[in-house]
Amino acid sequence: MEEKLKEIIDVIRINKLSYLEILQLLQEKFNFVPMDYLNKICEMLEIPKSKIYGILTFYSQFSTNERGKYLIRICDGTACHVKGATKLIEMLKRNYHLEDGKTTQDKKFTLQVVACLGGCFLAPVCMINSHYHGSLDENKLKNILESLK
Repeated sequence: MEEKLKEIIDVIRINKLSYLEILQLLQEKFNFVPMDYLNKICEMLEIPKSKIYGILTFYSQFSTNERGKYLIRICDGTACHVKGATKLIEMLKRNYHLEDGKTTQDKKFTLQVVACLGGCFLAPVCMINSHYHGSLDENKLKNILESLK
């Protein structure tokens, strides 16, 4: 941990990263924000924990829990809900033992049910990492996930 932590702190100091950028760096490096690293960074760089924790808890993009390789965001907003998002969520629960906020045992997938992804015209829609997938049904989503295994 010490060597990785030193590398991260060097990047922060050299690039004069903002608090938000520090969180983005940790999220990118580990796929979540490890609290032990964040606490050490705050101590070593004399960053008020309250300031960085405020940012960490405000933005839903950050997670303090380890996430799977693939983050599946399923929209359950009005358009998606009406067009079958609930069936997609039920299929993920049934076939992959995934529930909102949880990660599969093999650390492949994490599910996050969201209120809107801004793709109502593609309803029902999901995002897997940074890629949108629209006009979904259970089979289409299953095929996408199987291709990622």
